[in-house]
Amino acid sequence: MRANPAVLTPESSGISECLDRLASEKRSAKPLSTYRLQFNAGFRFENARRLVGYLHALGISHIYSSPILKARTGSSHGYDITDHNQLNPEVGSYEELKELVLELKNYGMGQVLDFVPNHMGIGPGTNPWWSDVLGNGRASEFAEFFDIDWDPLKQELRNKLLLPILGNQYGAELECGHIILVANEDGFHIEYFDKQLPLDPQTIPMIFEPLGNEVPQELRNLLSGLRNLPSHSATEGDLVRQRRRAIPSLTVALKELMAKSPEVRAAINKTVGLINGHAGDPHSFDALHRILEAQVYRLAHWRVSGEEINYRRFFDVNDLIGLSMENPRVFAATHQLLRHLLADNMIQGLRIDHSDGLLNPRQYMVRLQMLYAASQCSGAVPHPSLAENGIESDLQQVFGQHDWMNHHALLYTVVEKILEPGEELPREWPIDGTSGYDFTTLVNGLFIDRRNERYFTNFYHRFTGSAHDVESVIYNSKKLIMHASLASEVNVLAHMLDAISVTDRYARDFTRKALRDVIRETIACFPVYRTYIDERGEMTERDHAHINEAIVKAKRRNPDKAPTSFDFLRDILLLRRKDSDDQLDSYRRKLRFTLKFQQLTGPVMAKGMEDTACYVYNRFIAVNEVGGSPRQFGITVDEFHSGGLKRAESWPYSMLATSTHDTKRSEDVRTRLDVLSEMPRVWAAQTLKWRKINRLRKRMLPDGRMAPDFNEEYFLYQTLIGSWPFEFSNDSARAEYIERIQQYMTKAVHEAKINLSWISDDPAYVEALQHFIEKALQPESAGQPNAFLEQMHAFMPAISFFGAMNSLAQRVLMITSPGNPDIYQGTELWDFSLVDPDNRRPVDYTLRERLLSELDHKAEAGNLPELCAELLSSYEDGRIKMWTTMQALRLRRDRRDLFHTGRYLPLHATGAKSKHVVTFAREHNHQVAIVAVPRLSYTLAGGAIRAPLANLWETTEIPVPPHTAEFLENVFTGEKVRVTPQRTLLCSEVFAHFPVALLINA
Repeated sequence: MRANPAVLTPESSGISECLDRLASEKRSAKPLSTYRLQFNAGFRFENARRLVGYLHALGISHIYSSPILKARTGSSHGYDITDHNQLNPEVGSYEELKELVLELKNYGMGQVLDFVPNHMGIGPGTNPWWSDVLGNGRASEFAEFFDIDWDPLKQELRNKLLLPILGNQYGAELECGHIILVANEDGFHIEYFDKQLPLDPQTIPMIFEPLGNEVPQELRNLLSGLRNLPSHSATEGDLVRQRRRAIPSLTVALKELMAKSPEVRAAINKTVGLINGHAGDPHSFDALHRILEAQVYRLAHWRVSGEEINYRRFFDVNDLIGLSMENPRVFAATHQLLRHLLADNMIQGLRIDHSDGLLNPRQYMVRLQMLYAASQCSGAVPHPSLAENGIESDLQQVFGQHDWMNHHALLYTVVEKILEPGEELPREWPIDGTSGYDFTTLVNGLFIDRRNERYFTNFYHRFTGSAHDVESVIYNSKKLIMHASLASEVNVLAHMLDAISVTDRYARDFTRKALRDVIRETIACFPVYRTYIDERGEMTERDHAHINEAIVKAKRRNPDKAPTSFDFLRDILLLRRKDSDDQLDSYRRKLRFTLKFQQLTGPVMAKGMEDTACYVYNRFIAVNEVGGSPRQFGITVDEFHSGGLKRAESWPYSMLATSTHDTKRSEDVRTRLDVLSEMPRVWAAQTLKWRKINRLRKRMLPDGRMAPDFNEEYFLYQTLIGSWPFEFSNDSARAEYIERIQQYMTKAVHEAKINLSWISDDPAYVEALQHFIEKALQPESAGQPNAFLEQMHAFMPAISFFGAMNSLAQRVLMITSPGNPDIYQGTELWDFSLVDPDNRRPVDYTLRERLLSELDHKAEAGNLPELCAELLSSYEDGRIKMWTTMQALRLRRDRRDLFHTGRYLPLHATGAKSKHVVTFAREHNHQVAIVAVPRLSYTLAGGAIRAPLANLWETTEIPVPPHTAEFLENVFTGEKVRVTPQRTLLCSEVFAHFPVALLINA
């Protein structure tokens, strides 16, 4: 590990030398492999420190930490950050983090940190910046930190914030006494159950109006000062400064007076009692209503958020507000602790969460690299003079003179970016790649038998009784999101576009409704998450292509709408000028619209595709995944190799993931489901039997619906196949599994938004669904055996076995392909987790440490073929996956250059079973590693439960690269395999005793 650099003088030559040094050190600082750890109150820095030795023994080079900055109390994930400049006390102190880092360094390891720049958590009372905005509105020094529309379409909300936190209509909540004024030693605030909201100091005098002349004299002068404060809507510099200067002294004086004067306290108690009203007397709440109406915020029922909320959210989560990270002051204010962590060499890489939410991702990535350079060249504390973004001006100037600095990452950085099929990561971003969802989809596709797609489609339609068209499902799901949870964001765009159209003689006759429809239709047809036009109006050819494709598709789907309205939107998005009279202000409005438009297409795609369509189109749910699509049904081996070659050329250090905290189901669930693609007729016959057995367990609801419906039932059967335990050790284990499936299916049907949704719940439907699951999974009822369970137990052995073979193959491909393999916590053993929170359950590391130690002890005995045979015969215990993982990771660590920078050479097997093997070589300086794994193993074995070994491969051979030695050693079995005179390897020898192979020069 590199030592913390000495601070250099800020002279240009010294900075330039420092940048060159950082660039030269970059390669050795990159991770070789990462292991994701989910920090929370139940898993702290100290817990991670105790695991470092185990992770090193597993072969890991860097831990990959979930967000560790201060988040909302009790956060299980850390993405709801409330303070970017403090560590989360629930996961540990700075000293404890230093102890973790020291332990990592003792083992030559490092840390990659998950960082969240797009949004913050804003639950009332949890975020000091947000609280200041709630109390001071546009006059707050933090008002520009958040992405707020202070001039929304609804005039009643001008200079206000809509807070949709109420469980019922505002008037009902007010007159029930749920909203109250509270006075304590900290002053005054509004309470709504556990939520606390500040008061605008200018409105405090209103509290004492019910007292009339009974207000104590010593309080009157103070109230006069508060009353004369400039308004919270002030934006003019002098007024804002006057307000900010006056408030601290006035509020301190008020608190002191409340503390020392019994007369003032008595007056406060009396007026608060009057203001809080009396149940049954609506007029008694009038004074509180007037006070609330005078605040920066307007309290509202939570359902209002979809249509009227006037701040950008993380997707549709009201408690996560978008940051204006393009504002350099926001960058400076949110990256102080990160600079310290970088300067102190506490982290060696970053994963950037939700990069598509940023107004200008490329600008942010460049600033991030400059921040890293500043931390290494100037230290943890910035030295004036500083640019507005908090980075030294001279360093920023020198950085800009190194043109390559804007395109290459000095600090290892990957971004959470979902790439649609055929879409490429912008090469102009100074990053190392994505967080790996593109690989998740690619590698999983290898184990799906695409020849059976039509059969699966036809049977799905037959089972559900509905001819679902996947393109229509995705299109309609995106429109549903824009009509419901993201309607407000669409309305904002329509308002902006309408304002532009009235100044355009060719467009002024388009109504606002027509423009809103055109926006919706175009976003529903958008082929990717977003475009990347920047504040200068610069766009790439791919941006042009994506916009044009969306417009063409939207026109085709809407023959009843004027084509010219779509042309108008296209011209705005492409920043085309109709004539030379287009003034600068007009151009800026068009550009602003375009920038906001592309910030919305991503959330619509995510909520429409990932969180709706992936729960609606259930033909084959193994592909309904983050980064995947219900459209897909497998890939060819050549397509997999093409992806590997492109990654090796453009993004050789990109993360490779198969399970993450965000995936809909774990890698081992998917690889089991993939087996179904090889047995379409068996699967179809089995599910029809199950439906017949379980038909009486369904309930007919009063409105005529059957719960669950056929689509949900088909989804459930696939879920059970993927997650079914190898055994139920006791009644408690069965009960726990039933509860997990009930919770998962409850979430799934809400996300689908067909029979119910998060906005429109249906408790009776949920109860019927959970009843169905419980009855289907209980061993017997009224003394009668459960035929469904009996058939499940008979059906599962082949699925479990060949799913395990797929999983081992997938793990080897991930560790040896170009890129940086990331192991999600606990998945070194079998993991049949579903979507969060199921995948955040505690991991049994005591068990894992014991198993790894035992494997090492047995390996030292020297008979690896015997060990491998034992692991294969008892594959259910997961040791075979741990052995595959540790041996491959250790080799990767020992042959760093081979796997980090080595060439990727696709190899094409020949012979009778060639379609069942995926093989490639990694080559560097005459070092060669050959990777070979099986695919479609159920078909290879003819449906018999037997491993893809030895004679099953018949005459299949693998050609080897020119520099391959005569003998190669299999890192799993220790066996030496000889290259034939024809320069090939016989698969019967490669897979003699183990179902996957990683061969290295002996």
